[in-house]
Amino acid sequence: MIILKIIFYKILFIYLIKNMLINLSNHPSKLWGRKQLNSARRKFIAVMDVPFPQVGPSLSEKQVQKLAEKYFKKVLKILMDYNNQKNAVHIMGEMTFSFCLVNMLLKQGITCVASTTDRIVSVDKNGLKTAKFNFVKFREYKL
Repeated sequence: MIILKIIFYKILFIYLIKNMLINLSNHPSKLWGRKQLNSARRKFIAVMDVPFPQVGPSLSEKQVQKLAEKYFKKVLKILMDYNNQKNAVHIMGEMTFSFCLVNMLLKQGITCVASTTDRIVSVDKNGLKTAKFNFVKFREYKL
């Protein structure tokens, strides 16, 4: 009986969620500012966080490719449960991994977006640089 309830609620949840944004970044959506959250919620009913992988600087191109393939499969598996043409993946992180994964996803017809920001830099009297990023909008990746 409990298993049937779980299946029922999973089906209901999937039915109710018409579109979803997968947030594949080092910045969980619970830490996003109000402007970014509101922008995501205007387009997507749900945001699912998938932590961005550690992409070591000494990895070879082949190793980065394999890591991207692993995350490609992970994203596809998630999207199989939420089959909707309006789903998207927010990808922000190490550039060669992101480039690789975005290309794989776009070739499958999956929308990918990046967050754009205004960067405000200040330097104190000791030369310590501090950067603050203010979200502006989501920008779609295109081939």
